[in-house]
Amino acid sequence: MPDFAPVDANKVPKFAGIGSFMRSRVVDMEEARGVDIGIVGVPFDLGTTFRPGSRFAPVSIREASRIVRMSNGYTGVNPFKLAKIADLGDVGVHPSQFDESYNTIAAAFRAIKDKAVRPLVLGGDHSISLPVLRGLAHDGAVGMIHFDAHSDTVDLVRGFKYTHSSPFRRAVEEGLLDPKRTVQIGLRSGPADCEWSRSVGMVVITMDDFESMGRDKVIAEARRVVGEAPTYLSFDIDGLDSIYCPGTGVPEPGGFTMRDALVMLRGFEGVNFIGADVCEVAPYLDHGNITSLHAANLGFEILCLMAINVRDGKK
Repeated sequence: MPDFAPVDANKVPKFAGIGSFMRSRVVDMEEARGVDIGIVGVPFDLGTTFRPGSRFAPVSIREASRIVRMSNGYTGVNPFKLAKIADLGDVGVHPSQFDESYNTIAAAFRAIKDKAVRPLVLGGDHSISLPVLRGLAHDGAVGMIHFDAHSDTVDLVRGFKYTHSSPFRRAVEEGLLDPKRTVQIGLRSGPADCEWSRSVGMVVITMDDFESMGRDKVIAEARRVVGEAPTYLSFDIDGLDSIYCPGTGVPEPGGFTMRDALVMLRGFEGVNFIGADVCEVAPYLDHGNITSLHAANLGFEILCLMAINVRDGKK
């Protein structure tokens, strides 16, 4: 098992070396037993219904992460000192075969779970959350904290069940996601988009709700909903206001500031996260790599949360 300390910037400058997430050690997915938290790329965007390109996001987010500091400037947490963290590379999806890719993704995350590794997933479009959950929640439904402009609980898109518009509807139907322990934060694509989520018991906090409640009440409500049981965290980058994420397939104005997102994530310290994803970055639509940089920083905040769980012995 390798040394898990990330590459020392005093020995190899940040602009040099292999482009792993935050220059963490690279470990083959097959050899990940003993790793506490694994960064896993899922370069898949066949579920996109509008602007594609998120298959290139894992590479771009890793590259942007070179500049992210190892210690959290607000909480003081250095996740690399609390947990064994490694970049496990990318799942070998098929570039044009949907079903084969879904099966490959699900199998990869089932194997990762069997090795007792918590994954931080770099998507990919948001349809990847379904096969990831098939791997992580095959033995029992989990709760979820979901940041997004859209509910992603649409039934069909032109007769097709599996797109980035539908992963969480399918996850509920398949018994992977407990809707009564699911909270969706930041939705703003219209009342109809929230109907199914609410009908099955999900708590929906729209952007209008967020403005009236404020961050602290939103954090408290999300914590109440998911409780102490195993929980998944999913962050669609378009949950941010479009000024912070030009590089995404379906940007929506009027979303969170980056500050909002960081403060809310920090408010979930102690939640029992069994995995997380950051999805929907489309680098070729980006300006100055700002979307990938924001995704990398969100990923770092999530790493901090999961590393605290490791320190505290959460399973």
